[in-house]
Amino acid sequence: MIDYSLIVPIYKNEDNISSLFIALRKIDLKLDYRCEFIFVIDGSPDRSEQLINEIRHEFVRNSSVISLSKNYGSFTAIRAGLEEAKGKYIAVMAADLQEPPSLILDFFEGLENDCYDVVFGQRMSRKDPPMKSLLSNVYWSLYRKIVEPDMPKGGVDIFGCNKKVRDSVIAIEEINSSLVAQLFWVGFRRGFIPYERLERVEGKSAWSFKKRFKYMLDSIFSYTDFPIILLLSLGFIGLVLSIFYIFIIFIAYALGDIEQPGFASQSLLITVFGCSVLFSQGILGCYIWRILENSKKRPLYFKKDKED
Repeated sequence: MIDYSLIVPIYKNEDNISSLFIALRKIDLKLDYRCEFIFVIDGSPDRSEQLINEIRHEFVRNSSVISLSKNYGSFTAIRAGLEEAKGKYIAVMAADLQEPPSLILDFFEGLENDCYDVVFGQRMSRKDPPMKSLLSNVYWSLYRKIVEPDMPKGGVDIFGCNKKVRDSVIAIEEINSSLVAQLFWVGFRRGFIPYERLERVEGKSAWSFKKRFKYMLDSIFSYTDFPIILLLSLGFIGLVLSIFYIFIIFIAYALGDIEQPGFASQSLLITVFGCSVLFSQGILGCYIWRILENSKKRPLYFKKDKED
């Protein structure tokens, strides 16, 4: 009987496959072999898939391998695993083992005890290089202010959920989006379990700056209209300030302080029209944002419970 599903996205992880399966065997034993392990090969160019198929039956009882045709990104790989999961409770685990595997057991325990519908690992600290840690902290700080205020300060890498949350996320069919933002957007009861992020022992992270930047853009442009509101606000403030500027220029011109021919008219035209363009772009952006929202066709709501 399968009660739990553990999804492990795989990309360039051949160096730590052995360590990964040692950790998974302990999880399988703790869960009395009632867990299925879903390995999603995200177009990995190394020998990860081959190594997994060679040893998976020796370490875990129930497992399957999904091989994607190319590298679609970790969140798409996780979604593929979510669609295949059969357990009542589903969790996602990073293959690099920087998150303690015991955290998965805490996820399943909280979900099974009906403490929450979705639970996130709340990173309290990280043993990464100083520059990487700094950039990560800055990124998640901006993420909390612009996209999702309820996001933990250290961000989210792994999570667990029940079938209600899984089905809700799968109902959102968007290409350029953020799975983490979707998990917060669908609502339900959230839980956070603190942990200390470990230092990576084997292999090298494939989570490049380019992928992080794309993830940031997907999160911002799919889940917040902040850039549009910022543009609209700057245009409006500029127009208000330009009124005072016109008054100052008029006084200076009347007193003869402006002697250069054409300066007053040109400066006024540049100021007023420049701010007007920003303001009008903000207005157009508000309408385009609403068109985008309607084109996404996200479900209008999700039911938490229903009683007859």
